[in-house]
Amino acid sequence: MRISRLYLPRTLEEGAVLRLDEESAHYLRTVLRLKKGTDLTVFNGDGSEYSARVSDIVRDEVRLEIGDRRNREVESSLITHLGLGISRGERMDLAIQKAVELGVTRITPLFTEHCVVRLDEARRGNRHQHWQKVARSACEQCGRNRVPEVEEPAELEDWIAGREGLRLFFDPQGAVGLRDLPQPEGSVCLLSGPEGGFAATERALAREAGFTAVRLGPRILRTETAVLAALSAIQAIWGDLG
Repeated sequence: MRISRLYLPRTLEEGAVLRLDEESAHYLRTVLRLKKGTDLTVFNGDGSEYSARVSDIVRDEVRLEIGDRRNREVESSLITHLGLGISRGERMDLAIQKAVELGVTRITPLFTEHCVVRLDEARRGNRHQHWQKVARSACEQCGRNRVPEVEEPAELEDWIAGREGLRLFFDPQGAVGLRDLPQPEGSVCLLSGPEGGFAATERALAREAGFTAVRLGPRILRTETAVLAALSAIQAIWGDLG
């Protein structure tokens, strides 16, 4: 039987009894449908995880008894920073979710010329919180104990300057494939476009900033598919996949 995992953004200590906040309690009762006496795993993003048990459920109140701490490291040795062109709704959520499952270290949502999503200050903050929540949920599912940071949305031109490591952007017009590239000595910085792809000026800007245009095969991929394919490939070639 699969043991449920729950992210708790608070200090965790062996032997402690914790009362869950309203959101976590609702998720445990309504989504996971856990009962009193059920075992689960909890983590707070510091790299460790804890065994836990539902000790009490009374109306809307849920308490957990924290058990043994376990140091279980599943992070990839390949450090990856993904600059991701903002796409609509579920496509963006899916791209972030799969990137986390595939071991991405950090994600920055990017506004680009062909980006169809426009966010005012209020919506930008709400979307940022939502995307970070998507990343936390993906960690609950895939077993990661460190939650990748989803940075606040940025303009492509501002983000692209000063990037370090092996810098790649995905482009059907790219002249090389991933297997043509040398083993990176440090981190890998990935740039993936929105639904409409990159504008010619953005391609030029990326090249000027030291990014190499990489093709992901002969077919044109959707934005969420490109992220999945690219991270799978680099983890298989240079990281811990397979």
